[in-house]
Amino acid sequence: MSIVLTPFARPRLFPRTPRGNTIQDITPAQFEAHLNSETPHAVLDGYAPFCKLHVHRNWTSTRCLTVPITDANRHLLRSGYEARNSAELPVLVRWFEGVESPRAEYLVVILYSAEQLAKEGSPIDADWGIVGCIYTAEPEEIPMAPITMLRNALGVEEGGSGVPLDREAYRRSVDFWERNANWRP
Repeated sequence: MSIVLTPFARPRLFPRTPRGNTIQDITPAQFEAHLNSETPHAVLDGYAPFCKLHVHRNWTSTRCLTVPITDANRHLLRSGYEARNSAELPVLVRWFEGVESPRAEYLVVILYSAEQLAKEGSPIDADWGIVGCIYTAEPEEIPMAPITMLRNALGVEEGGSGVPLDREAYRRSVDFWERNANWRP
């Protein structure tokens, strides 16, 4: 099985100007090499048959992706409209500023099959493509953000995967994201 970093994920996980809330201490090539040579701690099913999650113990200093919202930090939440890339419409997102999360214990790598990526107009020369990575304290997936679920349901032409909305998964997502937020340095 071969794994490559997709053009969609590369700037999000390894931005040109490194940030404290992205993958630390390694290059994109080193990240790919590790994923292709090391057996994952666990392999989980993703939200659709074309999606797999490879759970790896964190071998970097990468920090957790999210921080719990508390009365003590709620005033540090910010929001704004952003697009993940120039082809997508901006959506409302929120994040913490002035909060730093602990070091992640696990990197949960989100993989799409080559067939799905070709369907989305992003062919790869491998079996699986990295479309994202979750940095977490536990060896499990955190719920996909509600807006990502909605974008996926809108279809490929709107930057999604074409997977219909699962109402129960959406409710679980809202429950998690009402109590947690991403952070930015």
